[in-house]
Amino acid sequence: MVRAKFKCAFKEGNSVRLEAVISGSEENEQFWKYTPFGQIQMSVDNEKAQEQFEEGKEYYVDFTLAE
Repeated sequence: MVRAKFKCAFKEGNSVRLEAVISGSEENEQFWKYTPFGQIQMSVDNEKAQEQFEEGKEYYVDFTLAE
């Protein structure tokens, strides 16, 4: 498993864009040092799921192999 940390940079309607964290805390600087830069852009149609994302808030994203 690989864990990354992203910040919600944009949320409008069902569109959500997350960007990899690069600063703001010691933990963020460690994530930036060891994980690549990137973005995740999604369309989230489920209203309950949309409510989970707030601009400016940070989220962990875990990547595991789907078998």
